[in-house]
Amino acid sequence: MTAIGFDAPGGADVLRPETVAVPRLKQGEVLIRVGWAGVNRPDCIQRAGHYPAPPGASPILGLEVAGEIVALGEGVDPERLGQTVCALTPGGGYAEYCAAPIGHCLPVPDGLSLKEAAALPETLFTVWHNVFQRGMAREGETLLVHGGTSGIGTMAIMLAKAFEMTVIVTCGDEEKCAAARQVGADHAINYKTGDFVEQVQAITGGKGVEIVLDMVSGDYVPRNLKCLAENGRHVTIAILGGMQATINMAVVMSRRLTLTGSTLRPRSDAFKTALCEEIEQVAWPLVADGTIRPVMDRSFPLAEAAAAHARMEAGDHIGKIVLEVGGD
Repeated sequence: MTAIGFDAPGGADVLRPETVAVPRLKQGEVLIRVGWAGVNRPDCIQRAGHYPAPPGASPILGLEVAGEIVALGEGVDPERLGQTVCALTPGGGYAEYCAAPIGHCLPVPDGLSLKEAAALPETLFTVWHNVFQRGMAREGETLLVHGGTSGIGTMAIMLAKAFEMTVIVTCGDEEKCAAARQVGADHAINYKTGDFVEQVQAITGGKGVEIVLDMVSGDYVPRNLKCLAENGRHVTIAILGGMQATINMAVVMSRRLTLTGSTLRPRSDAFKTALCEEIEQVAWPLVADGTIRPVMDRSFPLAEAAAAHARMEAGDHIGKIVLEVGGD
């Protein structure tokens, strides 16, 4: 099969098509003929040499796909053969065929294209776990999201609004602020022209927000804590601004704040299966009825994965970037 590989870590231009063996299935896995594959920030970090695949995972990039199940591993219900699914994968998505645990697959509902389906799993699993499980989001609360027009950001807006939350986002320019409001954000702050801490306090009447979904870390953390209401929760899912943060622990104690975070890819198959089951029961109906649709940026042919990575790293995208593999 054709897949995207690279000889050594580096910039986007190291990516190139190569011919590799079709994956051999383990117990509980299915083989998906990939129609479309999602492109995510961790793919770029892995390509650069800073985010190795977990032990036993495919070294091929790609954490989400959509396509048809064409082969079954031991223990998988025979009725799953031929089904159209999207899947969270531990790797291997940038290829014509991808292996994934059956427990990490979701059925593609009528009215949702394969292209859109491939743009859902990574962001949906990440936002559900971090905002609703770890962040304990509740109806009526306010969520602050950094990177409001990223794949994660747009998904966080849609899910939070579906569960009747107020959403504040930060973006890097006015065009992105307008796009975030169009997706559903109640407020969008241009962090390059104003202090988001001051603006959050003004928006909330000095109360602050109940949850911050943080992809920046570094020196954003103490600023985020100033945005939190009493008993607020700070959830970190990426460290694009640095791994170290200096915070006032007296503030954490006096305001009873919770600091948490997670990485999804290294978690066990059993954990991801349980997460998938909860998503299918609670959030997937919102996809099935059209309430949630991924915000799509641009698509590229599989062979042009390097261009897709370059666009993501330039930071100009709004929503999801996907690769066309088999199409449809």
